[in-house]
Amino acid sequence: MSSSTHDLEPPEATVDDFFVLDDPNFHPETVAVVTGAASGIGQSLSTALALNGLTVVGADVDEEGLEETAAIVDSFDRDGQYRSVPTDLTDGDDVATLVTAAAEEGDLSFVANVAGIQHIDPLESYPIEQYDLLQSVMVRAPFLLAKHAISHIRECGDGTGAIANMSSVHGHDATTDKAAYITAKHAINGLTKSIAAEGNGDVRSFSVSVGYVLTSLMADQIADTAEKRGISEQAVLEDVMLGPAQTKEMMTPAEVANLFVFGFSRHANHLNGGDLLFDGGYTTTYE
Repeated sequence: MSSSTHDLEPPEATVDDFFVLDDPNFHPETVAVVTGAASGIGQSLSTALALNGLTVVGADVDEEGLEETAAIVDSFDRDGQYRSVPTDLTDGDDVATLVTAAAEEGDLSFVANVAGIQHIDPLESYPIEQYDLLQSVMVRAPFLLAKHAISHIRECGDGTGAIANMSSVHGHDATTDKAAYITAKHAINGLTKSIAAEGNGDVRSFSVSVGYVLTSLMADQIADTAEKRGISEQAVLEDVMLGPAQTKEMMTPAEVANLFVFGFSRHANHLNGGDLLFDGGYTTTYE
């Protein structure tokens, strides 16, 4: 494979990259919360939901990134609205305030727990403060969001609301040096099923599992892995990351956002407690 095959710069999305669905619940009175909205998948999902006519409340600790997301959403001819709410997901009061702010915007019907962080180290030298931070952002915060939001969704969703969680191939299988991340992703799958069990048909829940997605965070991870292993960035991408997959290219943030849009739509009424696994064969095939 040529070393020039892969461009490690995240792509700039156009309106043609996003699903726009005909759904009676996709209108400005319907509110969706998106965490991790300042970049990557969360930024693309905020754009996608606004294009589909919803009012989107984007949450992130990165206020500058939230401003960028607002500018991106404004650059599209969309039917929905977007509002940024700076939020520290490690702060329980901030999470509660986020849900209150979203409910004030209209009918809170959808929550997308997208925010995630990564730290790479072997288990025996993994910093416990990094482990605690990953669990706080990627497990505790989604739990709290569900806890605070589920009553609003019951009241407003009329059986059509849903809580969606960003999982991963690492929620199915494990690899080295990512013990905290893998633990968190397995936990989020359990939370997804628990929400579905307690939703009683009034509130759905689902997860989205993908392989490697071309975001700025992923580009940084590629560089970090290359340095730790003493190999080139292209070798990390082609051999370490895409090597086990059958589809030899990374997903784009817009492609992942489309999975959430589908999952929230009327076309996914029977998606409840399940996982949308789009991993290019990463976890389902082997040589």
